Amino acid sequence: MADKTRTQSGNTAASLPAITIYTDGACSPNPGPGGWGAVLLQHNKKIKELSGSAPQSTNNKMELTAAIKALAYLDQGHAVALYTDSQYLRNGITRWISGWLRNGWRTADRTPVKNAELWQELLIEIERHEIQWHWVRGHGADKWNNRADELAVAARGRVHAPPASGNDSVPTDAIHLYTGVSCRQSAGSGGWASILSWRDHVKLMGEHRDDHTANQLYLCSVIAGLQSLRRRAPVLVHTFSGYLYDGATTWLAGWRERKWRTKEGTPVSNRELWQQIAQFKNEMDIYFVRESRDDPPCLLLEAKELAREYEREQ
Repeated sequence: MADKTRTQSGNTAASLPAITIYTDGACSPNPGPGGWGAVLLQHNKKIKELSGSAPQSTNNKMELTAAIKALAYLDQGHAVALYTDSQYLRNGITRWISGWLRNGWRTADRTPVKNAELWQELLIEIERHEIQWHWVRGHGADKWNNRADELAVAARGRVHAPPASGNDSVPTDAIHLYTGVSCRQSAGSGGWASILSWRDHVKLMGEHRDDHTANQLYLCSVIAGLQSLRRRAPVLVHTFSGYLYDGATTWLAGWRERKWRTKEGTPVSNRELWQQIAQFKNEMDIYFVRESRDDPPCLLLEAKELAREYEREQ
């Protein structure tokens, strides 16, 4: 369902060139380092990608900034179909802002509107265009929304470069794989997420899983990330999981020698998943680093937040 805002110039949508825009913002922790991304399309073909970052921001600020920057990029008025996964952005511009204007940029309970300066910037850009606002589910099947998300996450990741692994043997141009898991053991369900980062490129993936433990979800996140690679390049896996880290760096060799049994002679738990990881380690250089929860990489926090979204899916 779309909501519409109109230009103040008297132009009609029929007289304006058409363009489709997807925007997204990312910030984790929230508040914290932020990024925004936008994809511009004409005739169903991508014509431009935009992105940027801020060292200290919020999710909502980045969502607003993405829309402002995308509309400001257009050098003339357009008939815009703007897609966002932010209810805050869409509801703010289509439902709440008229009341804010009447109340002198105060809410119904007379408190100052948050991010008023950004909303005012957005209003200036809106005046040039005829805009239909569409809400789209985040991390769903819409490839352009997912691409805007990737741009935002990549931009935010550039605020802080990937941390050193502590292992001098890790190639400087390795692909970084960040694992995220969120699991409700009582419900027997959860979500996993992987973020792959290489230079300025970022790829996000994840899914909801029933009947999986947190340990199994961590293994799934690594396997899916490695399976998605188009080339066999060195990979540095970042994780909070001691089970994943110790298993991959310490226990795995012994399990294989003992034909997938522990030192006590019992079958290795999650054997089939570990065998997939072992196969990848045979085929490519994979390094693991267990990150501290006190000062984790931004993209590891982002993977955790993404996993929470998948956990909530049914």
